Amino acid sequence: MAFRVGQGTEADALRAFHRIVDDRNGNDTADFLFLPMNDASATDLNHRGSHWSLLLVDRRDRNNPVAYHYDSSRGHNDSPAAMLAQRVGANLQNAPIRQQRNGYDCGVFVLDGTRALARRLAGRRQPDLNLSNLVGDRQALQNRLRG
Repeated sequence: MAFRVGQGTEADALRAFHRIVDDRNGNDTADFLFLPMNDASATDLNHRGSHWSLLLVDRRDRNNPVAYHYDSSRGHNDSPAAMLAQRVGANLQNAPIRQQRNGYDCGVFVLDGTRALARRLAGRRQPDLNLSNLVGDRQALQNRLRG
């Protein structure tokens, strides 16, 4: 859905956005959006994307939403992040996240970062959104997924 919002036609993007933020009665109830995104091309089917990052959109102030871009390979997904933030009407800010040390753990950072941010946002009115100390732990993630 995040890809459709960021790279779909205007009509597709609007429909996808409302599927994300609206409840069953059509009311916009989403204060925060966690939008995983990658560098796939909407027009070149051979470019399926190779890097994931996270866009956290704070919509508590509907008139001035802020999109925080967490990219564990700094700068790699700047263009898709800008496009997605613009589509959701948010002011884009780069957000601090620890940088991955290899070329394949970006998905782990997205999942572990989402988990850390969700916990922080649930617990405090003014949460710490800095993920500079995030430990992207592939083995711990696999263990959690196994149950």
